[in-house]
Amino acid sequence: MASMNDKDYYAILGVDQNASTEEIRKAFQTKARKLHPDVNKEPDAEERFKEVSEAYAVLSDDDKRKRYDAMRSGSPFAYGGGGSSAPQGDPFGGADPFGWGFPFGGAQPRKKTSNRAYNPKAGSDVVYNLDLDNDSAKKGCRRGVTYQRYDRCSSCGGTGSVHTEHSKVCPTCGGTGHISVDLQSLFGVGVMNMVCPECEGTGRVVADPCGVCGGTGRVLSASEVIVDIPADSHDGDEIRIPGKGNAGTNGSSTGDFVCRVGVASERLDAKQSMGFQAIGFALPFLVFGAIANVLSSVALIVAVPLVFGLFIILRAGIGGHGRRWWRNALAAVLSGCSNGIIFALFIVMFVSCMGRAGSYGSVYGGTSMNTFRG
Repeated sequence: MASMNDKDYYAILGVDQNASTEEIRKAFQTKARKLHPDVNKEPDAEERFKEVSEAYAVLSDDDKRKRYDAMRSGSPFAYGGGGSSAPQGDPFGGADPFGWGFPFGGAQPRKKTSNRAYNPKAGSDVVYNLDLDNDSAKKGCRRGVTYQRYDRCSSCGGTGSVHTEHSKVCPTCGGTGHISVDLQSLFGVGVMNMVCPECEGTGRVVADPCGVCGGTGRVLSASEVIVDIPADSHDGDEIRIPGKGNAGTNGSSTGDFVCRVGVASERLDAKQSMGFQAIGFALPFLVFGAIANVLSSVALIVAVPLVFGLFIILRAGIGGHGRRWWRNALAAVLSGCSNGIIFALFIVMFVSCMGRAGSYGSVYGGTSMNTFRG
């Protein structure tokens, strides 16, 4: 069997040494379909299929590819030597192999590439934050919102396939969702099971991928929705509009549009929240210290966060706030209290035990001295 250095995995897949991961994946898919033993009945088809799978297993993994390139160059430390290197930047060559894209992350949508994997997934919700002033939140209002979402592809009806609604068994893995590659001669790891790049582990593929959506069944588009904000809305309230979120892949259900109301006057800012949490942190020390009668011993621990919290809150101002603001303040106090309760219990118990030990020492020490004198 040829050694690792003797095999040109790039030539086996028919790709350039600077090929991206996506180009390597496509090349493997093309060759695997032609060489799979269930399709190709030539005597050497199975061996060639294993060789192609072996090449893909090495070149699709960045670490293995670097080691392979280094060993081909003759230097075990010269990763990327011999004029080749691992792909830089986007590891998928600008494509979105899962068909989900980046509608809200700031990245620009790219041209959809064909993806045969049949992978039905329910669409996610689209969450939109809408800030309102006090008057609009109290009286209620109507707002029009324009946003981006994944909509069902009209060309294929959302199935991802042009002429048939049914998927078929993946020809590369035979429906198992993975392929086995023997890398014993390469890295000494024996047989490695890896996710099939054709079906991406699902075991099924789209029969004839739609050229518009690339086989996912959905496309990125701009949508509009009218949101009715009810009267007496508060910070954090949510208005849900069913079916206006992202469409699912391959005909799965669509998510909802969720409008999250924001009312700045009802929210604690970062400093106010920190101040109330500091006060909450001090409260367990006051309670446990009073119960154990060691309040004077933990006074400093109580005073520091208490004074710090009051200073921040009073400096920011506490006047003119409604009940929702005070409710959020109470929640911050309780959060700080939960953070300090265990610490306070430990400190108070420690101080109490030390005080008792000192008292016992004084009693026994005085008794022994009086006995000796007598």
